[in-house]
Amino acid sequence: MADEAKAKGNAAFSAGRFEEAARHFSDAIGLAPGNHVLYSNRSAALASLHRYSEALADAEKTVELKPDWAKGYSRLGAAHLGLGDAASAVAAYEKGLAIEPNNEGLKAGLEDAKKAAAAPPRRGPTGPDAIGQMFQGPELWSKIAADPTTRAYLEQPDFMQMLREVQRNPSNLNMYLSDPRMMQVLSLMLNIKIQRPEASEPSQSTPPPPQQQQTPPPEAKRREVEPEPEPEPMDLTDEEKERKEKKAAAQKEKEAGNAAYKKKDFETAIQHYSKALELDDEDISYLTNRAAVYIEMGKYDECIKDCDKAVERGRELRADFKMISRALTRKGTALVKLAKSSKDFDIAIETFQKALTEHRNPDTLKKLNEAEKAKKELEQQEYYDPKLADEEREKGNEFFKQQKYPEAIKHYTEALRRNPKDPRVYSNRAACYTKLGAMPEGLKDAEKCLELDPTFTKGYTRKGAIQFFMKEYDKAMETYQAGLKLDANNQELLDGVRRCVEQINKANRGEISQDELQERQNKAMQDPEIQNILTDPIMRQVLIDLQENPRASQDHLKNPGVMQKIQKLVSAGIVQMR
Repeated sequence: MADEAKAKGNAAFSAGRFEEAARHFSDAIGLAPGNHVLYSNRSAALASLHRYSEALADAEKTVELKPDWAKGYSRLGAAHLGLGDAASAVAAYEKGLAIEPNNEGLKAGLEDAKKAAAAPPRRGPTGPDAIGQMFQGPELWSKIAADPTTRAYLEQPDFMQMLREVQRNPSNLNMYLSDPRMMQVLSLMLNIKIQRPEASEPSQSTPPPPQQQQTPPPEAKRREVEPEPEPEPMDLTDEEKERKEKKAAAQKEKEAGNAAYKKKDFETAIQHYSKALELDDEDISYLTNRAAVYIEMGKYDECIKDCDKAVERGRELRADFKMISRALTRKGTALVKLAKSSKDFDIAIETFQKALTEHRNPDTLKKLNEAEKAKKELEQQEYYDPKLADEEREKGNEFFKQQKYPEAIKHYTEALRRNPKDPRVYSNRAACYTKLGAMPEGLKDAEKCLELDPTFTKGYTRKGAIQFFMKEYDKAMETYQAGLKLDANNQELLDGVRRCVEQINKANRGEISQDELQERQNKAMQDPEIQNILTDPIMRQVLIDLQENPRASQDHLKNPGVMQKIQKLVSAGIVQMR
């Protein structure tokens, strides 16, 4: 049960439902309070909810239970860092690395903690830092989109690439200030007018009326005749120029690759993406795009290699988590394509789960669900063996004859795992459950038996008997009668009908105890069909007439539908006919 709760928690965490995950992990801890992994998982869920104090308590418990487990110190460091205690976070990560020196998660956490510990007190940025920081905040995109003079830039790929370069490294801003679009955005972010070469005078939204336009003064004429010289573009080093040119060339190669991909010219697309990678290795989209082409070409191993490179390089560059998720999702897709057995799906499922921890994308979640479903179906196919199923059924039959019903159930269950489509096994297991008094389980098996084979008369016998033992005589009667439509001379079914009639008549004559009558009525009142009959306005009037005006009620009894409902109430013990 603890493992089941843990699995539910893991699934909820992968789907981004952290509150639900924390609840499931708490349930698991209640069942297995000595399991260090459960505290670790709950710590991660609580940290994702920014409940760092609680996450810290769970992380400390994890380390207490398993002091030689490196991951516990990772949880401890994350909780300390979330609480702003960078020094304690550094100490925690270092302890974890002492246990597992090559753990990449601990290394990354330690680096973040050290940066936080070394960071000076926060002050308002000044000078170049302030300008660079303007390109880091989320308001950048909203301002550009809101301003009519810059809105169109968002649709220009080369400009978007420039912005990403500046966001990645604010010092790159100087490389692009010669571009009038970048100057316009800088003017927007600084909220000042920066004179540009192509517009030496500020533009007016509404031109002055023609009659107000007068002969410009001599000073203005001089400005028109002798315009101010355009400012020189900012000097770039040869290295910076070369880098800028390569990035622009790489983007062109990527666009050419995209066009070839849309035309399904995959070999050409591969060539363009590969050329883009040679020109610029700081953009992992070239790798993920090439991986997508490899999937279309059926070169799944090549796809996986590119995705692994993209994840590794993306971590080094601190790339957008959505790009990391995309690479992992494509790797998972390739792994699914390569899967030949149910076990092969395990690594694909794990990869999709990792992708979801980077970014909860609906497409990735759908692929995860499909992989889990495919794994389950393949497991059933791999285990399917009708011959072994028959052997297990025969073993179950032997134990049933010896009245060893739990042992018989065990073999019938194994037979169903080997062949889940055999109605006989469900019928036999239903008989075992009946002998053990487990009526709900027996009824479920009997219904499954009839679902698989509605012509299997033994299934009606099983189901009717269980309903009879549950004192649902009206339902048992219906089940036996349904079986008799298939085999009118079946003695077991005929005996079942007779027993049901005896019990129903016995109740009508008042020959049952008050306690038994009350029990039947209570059970009947839980039946939705009985509830619908009793809440039907027409049937309520019929019941009133039966009590107060017997003559008028005779007309109601001529209606077959009304008579059937009354008979059901009589069978359930709700109404007595004298």
